[in-house]
Amino acid sequence: MTKINSLRGMPDLYPEDLISWHPVENKLVEIFNSFSIEEIRTPLLEHTDLFKRSVGDTSDIVNKEIYSFNDRNEKSISLRPEGTAGVIRSIVEKKLDQQQLKLWYMGPMFRYERPQKGRYRQFYQAGVEFLGFPEGSSDFELISLVCLIIEGLKIKNSIIKINHLGDKESKKAFSKELVKFLEPHKKILDEKDLERLNSNPLRILDSKDTNVQNLLKEGPSLTDFISDSANLMLNQIKSSFSKYWDIEIDTNLVRGLDYYNGLVFEAISDDLGAQDAFLGGGRYDNLSSTLGGKEMPSIGLAIGLERIISISSITSSKEKKIAFITSTSNIAPLAFKIANQLRIVNPNVSLDMDLTESSLKAKLRRANKTSASHAFIIGDEEVESESVIVKSLREDIEQVNMNYEDLNKFYKEI
Repeated sequence: MTKINSLRGMPDLYPEDLISWHPVENKLVEIFNSFSIEEIRTPLLEHTDLFKRSVGDTSDIVNKEIYSFNDRNEKSISLRPEGTAGVIRSIVEKKLDQQQLKLWYMGPMFRYERPQKGRYRQFYQAGVEFLGFPEGSSDFELISLVCLIIEGLKIKNSIIKINHLGDKESKKAFSKELVKFLEPHKKILDEKDLERLNSNPLRILDSKDTNVQNLLKEGPSLTDFISDSANLMLNQIKSSFSKYWDIEIDTNLVRGLDYYNGLVFEAISDDLGAQDAFLGGGRYDNLSSTLGGKEMPSIGLAIGLERIISISSITSSKEKKIAFITSTSNIAPLAFKIANQLRIVNPNVSLDMDLTESSLKAKLRRANKTSASHAFIIGDEEVESESVIVKSLREDIEQVNMNYEDLNKFYKEI
């Protein structure tokens, strides 16, 4: 019978992979908690219309990348391609759209695109949403959160890029001038940028074509269309944080989702290669009303976990591990009773019970190949004397017998 492989672009994560994931995930949660941000969990599946209305009908995500299918009731549902839309939908549904909330989430997202390094069809994101907070202090706090993430995860060679898209009117006015400027130069635009010219001209600012980028240097600048207060905010953010972190104003930064307005930002690292962004976000003041809720000014960010893990310098703390070995199977019930008591005494230690029917010699050999510091051994003699042998696996010292009370004390202090 032929074996079944995983779907393309949806990799398995094995224990040896997750050794580098857990410290990053734990550190992120620690940072979120330090900002008094609370966790929210939303479904992987949503109505397809949620993403059409939020991300935009003209976006690549909806047109080319979303995993959509009909359920048994012939309703179109989709695997979530990003996290913000589901969070806003849940807040509107529960009628919390007039409150001020700071929320974080973490989990898998799905997009159908060509798998490559740092980009998968099932990928993982952590995200933060500040809901109900108007432009101003919330923007500064979110940038400070970005800085702390970079600091806390020990990410090197990074730059935080910021820009301001203005309000609905200024975006519309700039888009009109941009189209007017680019119309005579259509011949140098590739198929993708031509689509953007007709559907969402702002996205052309994010073009990867060098010729287009050189042309845009001669065109209208977004900074000429946004308000003085918006330009002031950009410069204040740069001056406030640039003493400790590398922050630059990038007038071509637009982000890839239609719901953004106002401040947008991303963090990049040279260590990632071509796909250099590991974090990004911005303000989305109109998304709640677009999804049937009330006006709720908001700003958020999303973190690509695969990318940020690959460049983080933090490591997990050394695991405390003990091997628990029985020399004969008939004393296993007693061993499990002792093991359970030890786990209650100190849950921070990994107690690895050997469940095989191997010889004592083979069990010790396996224990020596692990990261365990000691082996606890119980045989018939130990049962009679109500004791356990404690053998060091890392130091050349003589093994000792401990009664259950002394064993509990030893285990608690490991």
